[in-house]
Amino acid sequence: MLYFEDIEVGREASFGHYEVTREEVIEFATKYDPQPFHLDDEAAAQTYFGRLSASGWHSCAMMMRMMADNMKDNDQAGLGSPGLDELRWLKPVYPGDVLRCESEIIDKTPSRSRPEMGSFRSNVKLINQDDVVVMTFVSIGLISRRPDGEQPA
Repeated sequence: MLYFEDIEVGREASFGHYEVTREEVIEFATKYDPQPFHLDDEAAAQTYFGRLSASGWHSCAMMMRMMADNMKDNDQAGLGSPGLDELRWLKPVYPGDVLRCESEIIDKTPSRSRPEMGSFRSNVKLINQDDVVVMTFVSIGLISRRPDGEQPA
């Protein structure tokens, strides 16, 4: 189990594999971001995107799936997140793209009001199959401190 004490500033990770499908782009946009360039090929062709593209919020959801899978695979004592900072959609995400994540821990802070936990911040990148960074943000994670007496793995 990974606890606050195990978090190392500067640690980098690369994880995830997500294939973006046309059907999912349209389904997400229909429910949550029904703008023409997320729904219709002809309308999208007339925009900056040039073709059907995923909603930025869909890109966030795809990244969250990869992050959640990574946390599950790596058995962390995570407690959720109070949010994120500096979200940027840098390039469009298109059907057919294959996405992955990279992160680097930039700081960690023990909680002053809740000694059983701490937080850490990470620079996170969403990257496509051509190694183009399509989205970035700073993630804020909450994590449990190691219980008294428990030894590191």
